[in-house]
Amino acid sequence: MNLASPRSPRKVVALGAPPCRALGSQCRRLKVTLRIGSLEEGRTSLDHEATWLLGHTAQIAFGDIWEGGGDLYVEAVLHVPCRHLQLRSEGATCLAHGYASAPHRAGRIAAQPRRLGGDRFRVVDGMRLVARELRRPAAPPPPATPRALPVIVTDNPCVSAPCRTADNRRGAACCRDLQIEIMCTRRQKALEALVRARRSPYMCKVTRPGDFSIEAEVISACGYLEGDGISCALHGRERVDGRPAKPDLCSDWPPRNKGVHPGCVFRPVRRRTQRE
Repeated sequence: MNLASPRSPRKVVALGAPPCRALGSQCRRLKVTLRIGSLEEGRTSLDHEATWLLGHTAQIAFGDIWEGGGDLYVEAVLHVPCRHLQLRSEGATCLAHGYASAPHRAGRIAAQPRRLGGDRFRVVDGMRLVARELRRPAAPPPPATPRALPVIVTDNPCVSAPCRTADNRRGAACCRDLQIEIMCTRRQKALEALVRARRSPYMCKVTRPGDFSIEAEVISACGYLEGDGISCALHGRERVDGRPAKPDLCSDWPPRNKGVHPGCVFRPVRRRTQRE
């Protein structure tokens, strides 16, 4: 990562641009530490949270999971380019600083399979990413509440839903974007600038809720999606100890009708009044 030195000459750069001194890996991807959750939540809850987070592999490469200071974290690389990066056949250019380089091959995300074939999947178990056999019970249980999301014995209303993410791609919107918490203190101004400079809408809505981390929304499809890009391969499956294989937050209705995407079949429909 090439960041500016305090002694480097001042240049006229784009407002809010990160303090880079050359084109580098930070132009295309960004190494970060993501917080999964608090150890106080317990292993069961964290296995669900981590399986959900580490399932979104389309634009995020995940590394080691580790514990520290009462929390569970995972190292990751966000494969979302900087909005100031311009790529052309003749080379790459930084529109903020004016840096340029000859064309070179962009790094690809290494394969991170979550579906291993048959009943085998890679999930987080005991706060470690491991391969497990996850089978479906003979008779799937009924939904726990009338507000539960679709169960295996019913038609999935999400199949034909016109929901969409911010990049206007339709279908399974809630399985293709996610909220992440990036560890970044207020003193890490360069890192925060790099995060805020990621290309929208693939990474957007960056906020700072506290002194030690920032939050953002990332479009990165889940690796547990079936071939149709909508159905979940974990749906209806169980772990050996009887716990649902599918992360529990994937089966809960968004709190207070918030967090639903445009076109979601569960979004409340506003009724027309007589004056309309």
